[in-house]
Amino acid sequence: MSLVSTDQAKADTQKYDLVFAWDKDLNSVLDYKEELETLFEPDISKHLKIVKRDNQYGVIYDCNASLQAILKVIVKHGAVLQEAGLDQAFAVQDKGYHELFNVSYGYGPNLDAMKKNYQVIYTYLGKSVGKDLYIEQDEKENYMLVYRRNGDRSSTLVVAKRHGRLLRKKGIKTTITEELNNQVVYGESTYLHGEEEIQPASKNEEIAVLPTITAQQTPSLVVLRPEKLKVAIHGNAAKALTPEAIAPVTKPPKTTAELSKASSSHIEKKIERYIKQLRKKGKIRGDEKTGWMVYDLNRDISLVDINADQTFQAASMIKPFLALAFFHEVRQGRLIYGPESRRKMEAMIQRSSNSATNWVMRQIGGPATCQRLLTRHYSNLFKQLHIVEYIPQGGRTYRNKALPSDYIRFLRALWNKELPNSKEIRRLMSLPGRDRLYYGTPIPQGTLVYNKTGTTAHLCGDMGILAPKTKNSERFPYAIVGIIERSSRPSNYKQWMQSRGGVIRQVSTLVYEDLKKKHTLR
Repeated sequence: MSLVSTDQAKADTQKYDLVFAWDKDLNSVLDYKEELETLFEPDISKHLKIVKRDNQYGVIYDCNASLQAILKVIVKHGAVLQEAGLDQAFAVQDKGYHELFNVSYGYGPNLDAMKKNYQVIYTYLGKSVGKDLYIEQDEKENYMLVYRRNGDRSSTLVVAKRHGRLLRKKGIKTTITEELNNQVVYGESTYLHGEEEIQPASKNEEIAVLPTITAQQTPSLVVLRPEKLKVAIHGNAAKALTPEAIAPVTKPPKTTAELSKASSSHIEKKIERYIKQLRKKGKIRGDEKTGWMVYDLNRDISLVDINADQTFQAASMIKPFLALAFFHEVRQGRLIYGPESRRKMEAMIQRSSNSATNWVMRQIGGPATCQRLLTRHYSNLFKQLHIVEYIPQGGRTYRNKALPSDYIRFLRALWNKELPNSKEIRRLMSLPGRDRLYYGTPIPQGTLVYNKTGTTAHLCGDMGILAPKTKNSERFPYAIVGIIERSSRPSNYKQWMQSRGGVIRQVSTLVYEDLKKKHTLR
């Protein structure tokens, strides 16, 4: 008869979670969680949670495993983290910290009803709540309208009761709910765009844009009416269609490759001084190069042009270009944009999913086909684009490259609606998420944001369009690109990513403050 020690028996009954990081700054932890979500498949990333212990926040994989099981998880995840250059995770007993809570204003299957309540709450409770107001979707495909407060239970309950009293006349009840890392489907950025700008296809609707079948005419853009579309589909390719399903659409104009440059730019000099100061203080190393561009989309003129034509790693900033390649193939009739491809596209842009990105590339024909398609048909946009690899396991994508000016030409064409399905690409790039151009800056709420970040162990960047309002309630759109690339991997990836992300946010702030003075922005 074998005897099991008391310590061993106790260890067998204890439960453990996996901790990726602890930090006093909640925003830093949220940034890190978002980066981790790009590395793991959805069945893992959806279980990443933010918790609090004393005065620190942590990112954990909530697995409640035995000691023996958690050690296997550490080994399995350790390979992914090492490949990406991130710090190793470690086990911690499932105690001593608490979950974070949000205020909830309703739960159910009706998204339209949630959007109506969103508008009421945003208007009634103001922008201080509105900036963190989201509609989430859970695993059961139900929706929940929440104020992402990320607070402890007791203080969040106090806020929920106060909001409940304020919203009682509107027929909206409140409660609290645990932060579960659900997918965000609607937030301030999408709300501000208006329904005509953000409404995607219905869940069961297939959308395709194909050329007219007329030998005597030059192919033009067409829209297929889903109720008349009769196609034999293999994968995502359309094999046949009926002529009555076709309706012509005006072909967009070609955009020019030239970017006009302002004769002198005060803000460019200010950014150069800021970067020099950081280098002097050792906050940007000698082996790090930076690229910055700012483009006034109203006047069609470049305001900042620093290393704009130097090649940088693209990282995840390549993903909107892949969306363009996909929609080009949709327009040509070789692909269909339906529910599956829409989900993959949203995962690629909003959540920066690498597996979804590789799926999109495979539909187009692979990296080489994406490269060939974009440089052939959009050579006016891309001057030094290199798409040569799928996103490797662990997210270490270092070989795909582009110029800062490539992003600006793309963003200008996107803003001017000169690209295939520009409206949908803009919707995708406006989906709620953390960024380095607006989030964490003093740029006012109500600013439209379209962006895509990029992060590896060698690069930290963001590219996008910001459109704040003037005092006359008009939009002032400008495109901005910020990239910091280093030749060697940092010893502390998390710290480096947070620091360089802060630099990009500060440059974005400098740009906004300069434009605010000159163009009476709010």
